[in-house]
Amino acid sequence: MTAEGADAAGAGRFTLDTRLSGALGGRTAQAVERAFGYRTVGDLLGHYPRRYALRGELTALASLPLDENVTIVAEVLEVRVREMRQRRGSIVEAKISDGTGILTLTFFNQKWRENELRPGRRGIFAGKVGDYKGNRQLAHPDYELFDDDVPLSAGDAAAKRWAEAPIPIYPATGTLASWQLAKAIALLLDGLGPLDDPIPDAVRRARSLLDQRAALEAVHRPETEADWKSARRTLRFTEAFVLQTALLLRRAELRAHTTTARHPSPGGLLERFDASLPFSLTADQRAVGAEITADLEQPVPMNRLVQGEVGSGKTVVALRAMLAVADSGGQSALLAPTEVLAAQHLRSIARMLGPELAAALVPTLLTGQLPAAERRRALLRAAAGQARIVVGTHALIGDAVSFADLGLVVVDEQHRFGVEQREALRLKGQHPPHVLVLTATPIPRTVAMTVFGDLDVSTIRELPAGRAGIETFVVPLAERPGWRARVWERLAEEVEQGRQGFVVCPAIDAKVVEDDPDALEPEAADGRSGGPAASVSSVLAELEAHPRFSGKRVAPLHGRMGSDEKDAVMRAFAAGELDVLVATTVIEVGVDVPNASVMVVADADRFGVSQLHQLRGRVGRGSVPGLCLLVTSAEPGSVALQRVEAVAATLDGFELARVDLELRQEGDVLGATQSGGRSSLKLLRVARDGDVIADARELAAEVLAADPTLERHRALAAEVRRRLDAETSGFLSKG
Repeated sequence: MTAEGADAAGAGRFTLDTRLSGALGGRTAQAVERAFGYRTVGDLLGHYPRRYALRGELTALASLPLDENVTIVAEVLEVRVREMRQRRGSIVEAKISDGTGILTLTFFNQKWRENELRPGRRGIFAGKVGDYKGNRQLAHPDYELFDDDVPLSAGDAAAKRWAEAPIPIYPATGTLASWQLAKAIALLLDGLGPLDDPIPDAVRRARSLLDQRAALEAVHRPETEADWKSARRTLRFTEAFVLQTALLLRRAELRAHTTTARHPSPGGLLERFDASLPFSLTADQRAVGAEITADLEQPVPMNRLVQGEVGSGKTVVALRAMLAVADSGGQSALLAPTEVLAAQHLRSIARMLGPELAAALVPTLLTGQLPAAERRRALLRAAAGQARIVVGTHALIGDAVSFADLGLVVVDEQHRFGVEQREALRLKGQHPPHVLVLTATPIPRTVAMTVFGDLDVSTIRELPAGRAGIETFVVPLAERPGWRARVWERLAEEVEQGRQGFVVCPAIDAKVVEDDPDALEPEAADGRSGGPAASVSSVLAELEAHPRFSGKRVAPLHGRMGSDEKDAVMRAFAAGELDVLVATTVIEVGVDVPNASVMVVADADRFGVSQLHQLRGRVGRGSVPGLCLLVTSAEPGSVALQRVEAVAATLDGFELARVDLELRQEGDVLGATQSGGRSSLKLLRVARDGDVIADARELAAEVLAADPTLERHRALAAEVRRRLDAETSGFLSKG
């Protein structure tokens, strides 16, 4: 800590917006920013402890995971110094214990540690867990020993408080230990000036909440367990209230804009399309279509999310909206997450329109991989207004792309796009375009309220008639290793009946895991299969060597292939020229091959619940029954196996979304591509805090109804700006 930081702390003049460089000194501030991205006092004070330890408790050392950074409470058993054999110098080895297990601390050429680490002393130890000759060890760990000079006589109240005070254990890194963060935070608290509270006084009293200053003090420096529990309850409600206020402010802001109302013409493109459909729309499709039509006819921009089961017909609903816009002379842009999906959307739209309507609307593909001549033609069609429907990837956002009259932006699988990408496309309209967001990931109500709170939400639950359905089975290799051979036999049987199949793997080859933002980390902490992930290359080799696949047409598909190559493979598969596609999750969204009947997911435990549900939705899309085999080596009774079994137990994506939320408890609710971190929520958990979120939203609506600009709630307005970092705030405002 520099003198500069200490002097500032003594002044007692910090605000939540004070730069850390002025509060802690440049060196410490840089270390904190590198580790966590925090720049202000408020940022670091929002870094809450992940748990609390007591000086009298010990950590179960036997359960420590290898190769992970840990912070533990333990007691020193013995210390010894030995000379190194191969080179000059010494090694200090200290054994620490939780009363049952033993962990070794190792220090090279630091003999002075022997004087500190005396037997009987307890403290907090932090480092990466390693293994040396079968024994757990921490090499060069950080530690802070408890002060054993504090008298612990029975009548000493101060000593009793010291012994019983919870010790905050912070999310830490290899360069910033938990207690280093605790010391920095203590300096900030000592120097923090008065705070205005974002929660109205009456609300705080009615809910028995602490004021913000007291809550920050109690969460970081509690004297009792009740202190931090009360603080977390207050800070959790504050987080929900600030978040919902931000969403409702944005909702009101969007409704303050004006745009061009889009009315379908009598006897126009939309009516002609509806008359040409060879099937009847489902009741849900009609109801959602009516909501969208009503939105488009308003002079304020539509901002609607349509969530629907895999295969529920969201594309038809979106296409009808595009036709309503085209009837009024406007254009629509459909933003897809991958080139494969963009190309398929274009083919699907052209097929649904039929030759006459396609000729009138000129649906056009615009992606980064188009040959130069095709790209120029596509750009001209969009700029001249000839292409009423333009389908593309992030290439649509480029500076060279312009539209004559952009009336509607359709975003497919919106969680795959970053904030700036969506906003850049929105700005290409002369007036703010209407926005329709599609997702095939069913969203529980609390998540919808938290993440998409500035959007109107429509739901399509009903599946079109004539679907043959899907059967799903778990193949538990940990218990039944012999069943692996049967998986390939079953795949071969489907192919021999003239059908097609997918095999999905989490990795491209032994060294390359597909860059998938939704994939789970491969460590086995929750019972997931350890070791290298099943890969496209290894499965291809296995099938090529299998006698049942001799002469069968098997091809790979993954993210390292060029877009032309990927598109050619998908076209060949859709045309029935390939029997089996061995792929990564590039086939997760939108690939539509009615003849595909079987889906094998290798290492299914490495995928999330909603992702498995999406993958399964690639089969059973026509009159051929679908079969999904979820192959897993996850341990019996593990959370990983529970996830896979949950998917097999139901085809209801909304039920699975609820189960997934309960199993995960938390996670990156706002999406890594939006927030840039593992979780944008600090204490709030959508799985657990639905009542808190609903209460906070109701309160935020009341406050904004009485004070739409927050003129009389300055502290709340400041907290809305402060608590959501720039990128997440952008995401919330640009959804």
